[in-house]
Amino acid sequence: MENEAVKIEINGNELICPVCKHDEFWTRETLMNTAGATFLGFDWANKAATNYVCDECGYVYWFLEKR
Repeated sequence: MENEAVKIEINGNELICPVCKHDEFWTRETLMNTAGATFLGFDWANKAATNYVCDECGYVYWFLEKR
């Protein structure tokens, strides 16, 4: 099943692609791998970032949850 492209709002601001000015994105999650965790086989323990991918040109925004 493919992600549906939608408008995204971050802290009250509409997300706009800085490359092509498109305003619809699809979402994915990516692990923020570190060398130490990978070396020890603990990739699952790395933080995940939310990616918003422009449906027009493929530009990727990365957002990491503040802790």
